[in-house]
Amino acid sequence: MPPKGKSKGGKGAAASGDNTDKKEKGSKGGNAVKVRHILCEKHSKIMEAMEKLKSGMKFNEVASQYSEDKARQGGDLGWMTRGSMVGPFQEAAFALSNSTTDKPIYTDPPVKTKFGYHIIMVEGKK
Repeated sequence: MPPKGKSKGGKGAAASGDNTDKKEKGSKGGNAVKVRHILCEKHSKIMEAMEKLKSGMKFNEVASQYSEDKARQGGDLGWMTRGSMVGPFQEAAFALSNSTTDKPIYTDPPVKTKFGYHIIMVEGKK
């Protein structure tokens, strides 16, 4: 792996860049996110939910209608800490900006995990 990093960014550039990125993500993203999601087993169903979001429907309404998860009403998972989520879900959640259910900023395309397809939005970070 190290030779690839060096060949892309020159001597040491990739290594120092990677460390900076990780530190920034950690400090900016905090250790917990207040997260909502829409979970569907089938790709076709999650894409229907995505279309509803794009048409301007509120995130919590789409979640209530489409999500197959047993999360609280409106897809609310509450505060989740780093390390308590599956890899791809966690990466996406900490990469998102805070938003509201009225004007959500969400993962597009949906995130695939062992549970199915997720559309994720974040309401807060700490």
